Amino acid sequence: MKLVVVSAGLSVPSSTRLLADRLAAAVGRQAQVEVEVVELRDLAVEIAHNFTNGFPGRKLAAAQEAVAEADGLIAVTPVFTASYSGLFKSFFDVLDKDALAGKPVLIAATGGTARHSLVLEHALRPMFAYLRAVVVPTGVYAASEDWGAEGLEGRVERAAGELAGLMAGLSGARPAEPESLPVVPFAEQLARLAAS
Repeated sequence: MKLVVVSAGLSVPSSTRLLADRLAAAVGRQAQVEVEVVELRDLAVEIAHNFTNGFPGRKLAAAQEAVAEADGLIAVTPVFTASYSGLFKSFFDVLDKDALAGKPVLIAATGGTARHSLVLEHALRPMFAYLRAVVVPTGVYAASEDWGAEGLEGRVERAAGELAGLMAGLSGARPAEPESLPVVPFAEQLARLAAS
């Protein structure tokens, strides 16, 4: 299976890329995946040119193709002004409108404070829902104080497991087998209730 990681970090090194790498490694521990990383920082000029002339450059076209052909996607952005970065949004604006339809996506973000953690729910999840992606239930947000702290690795592993399951076509929770569930007739339930 092919896993594409889209990282919108701007610095080198980048906490956004660090989180993206941790998520990809966690998926790799739970499923056999071939990972390709798309660094948006390297595509910024081509993304801007795509907006002005309508044509992707060679590197941007390769990134668009990688995302369209992926079995799953990890999308990680730094938080700027309480939302995803403009570069992150611009990349998804220049994708084909059907590129993410039905595709499993793990959303993640990094920021300087935990106060921005709801960016996953108020910005990223709605954007990917609009693009008709299948977003895993667990999003991962890492504030500066989360690095090395308890809790981040658990969220990374849980989200990675959900993505790996969706990529493999499995549901996260299997329903119980029908024969293992006891069926008590309604009349018997009423009789028990009346006796008590």
